[in-house]
Amino acid sequence: MSVFKLPEGMVRAPGSVGTHEGYMPGWGNDFETEALPGALPQGMNSPQRCEYGLYGEQLSGTAFTATPPERTWCYRIRPSVKHSARYERIDLPYWKSAPHVVADVTSLGQYRWDPVPMTEEPLTWLTGMRTMTTAGDVHTQIGMASHVYLVTESMTDAYFYSADSELLVVPQEGRLRFATELGVIDIAPQEIAIIPRGLVYRVEVLEGPCRGFVCENYGQKFELPARGPIGANCMANPRDFKAPVAAFEDREVASTVTVKWCGQFHVTKIGQSPLDVVAWHGNYAPYKYDLRTYCPVGAILFDHPDPSIFTVLTAPSASPGTANIDFVLFRDRWMVAENTFRPPWYHKNVMSELMGNIHGQYDAKPQGFVPGGMSLHNMMLPHGPDREAFEKASNANLGPDKLENTMSFMFETRFPQQLTEFAGREAPLQDDYIDCWESLEKKFDGTPGRK
Repeated sequence: MSVFKLPEGMVRAPGSVGTHEGYMPGWGNDFETEALPGALPQGMNSPQRCEYGLYGEQLSGTAFTATPPERTWCYRIRPSVKHSARYERIDLPYWKSAPHVVADVTSLGQYRWDPVPMTEEPLTWLTGMRTMTTAGDVHTQIGMASHVYLVTESMTDAYFYSADSELLVVPQEGRLRFATELGVIDIAPQEIAIIPRGLVYRVEVLEGPCRGFVCENYGQKFELPARGPIGANCMANPRDFKAPVAAFEDREVASTVTVKWCGQFHVTKIGQSPLDVVAWHGNYAPYKYDLRTYCPVGAILFDHPDPSIFTVLTAPSASPGTANIDFVLFRDRWMVAENTFRPPWYHKNVMSELMGNIHGQYDAKPQGFVPGGMSLHNMMLPHGPDREAFEKASNANLGPDKLENTMSFMFETRFPQQLTEFAGREAPLQDDYIDCWESLEKKFDGTPGRK
């Protein structure tokens, strides 16, 4: 295991040792953590004077009257109004927000892309973001966008937050660090990070170049799905999510803060690091999660359950049971169902499905869907296994079979996903993907008992 080393000049709360170093386990907990002893008030939120001359400030992730309210009390060197000055509009041309419809790019279709290649151009978290699809409306806070990120260098004295969305980050190559107001999160492939709306952070390259996927959630924040009859265990367990312990910087250095607000980007100049939260308590915080701890469940006698059984996180919509976004994971698992077509069946769906391959081979598409690649099956468009996967599954000896060396995911939304110009013209689109079903044969025979 690599040694956890903080950025120079950052002070962190003492963390537990081993795999939990620098993190606190649990999903949606009311955490409390301090980087200096006694910095966190006890028994109240807003004392007349805070220890160390700190300022008390609340970061609210929901309306005050939401049930339950999501908020975090921060005790910081400066109130964040000191990290916000006059703003100047800037352009990040590859980062798009909904509604975004390109007149001569057709979103109706089944699409697949090879991995977006790295370039020699130096790219940060902001300049390396490439939007593939958008859905819904960022102004009314419904829908989402999907992105590929290409990052080759760290943000230096530069910080960012999104007022529009929380971000679900899925690395595919390289290792990143998110130095946030509430602490430090390091992530690598087969892990994810959830960065809340409104949280200020800086992204650093620990091992590059870095490539991965981002789901930008405009709507209600991600939560654990209801397990229903599955009960209290399996799928994503709350204890496997890790929130960072408090860490802060006290640096007087010329810095910039870029804000994404209503789909536009603005930058402000300040004279210090905004990562100055010395202590905090609350339930509105960033997380990391190791996808290898996801415990899949499935059929153990016959039939293939719906892919919703593999949901890691869901962002609900106003329609019960119909998500604004589902984050779905297809990882190593045993296939044991008898007399059953085991890969995903052919279907049309009211949900729009954007898939990404983290590593290995996806069982319904053994050819062409490579690590770093993506596919899009928009709402009410048919899709399913190609001929090779169909023939193999239809004629397989149905003993227990373990799918190994596989990890793919899906960003699924109730809204149609619109292709950006980058997705339609610059990203490496597989023009022949639609042909993967062309060789499927008519097998119909009206003879009774014929299969």
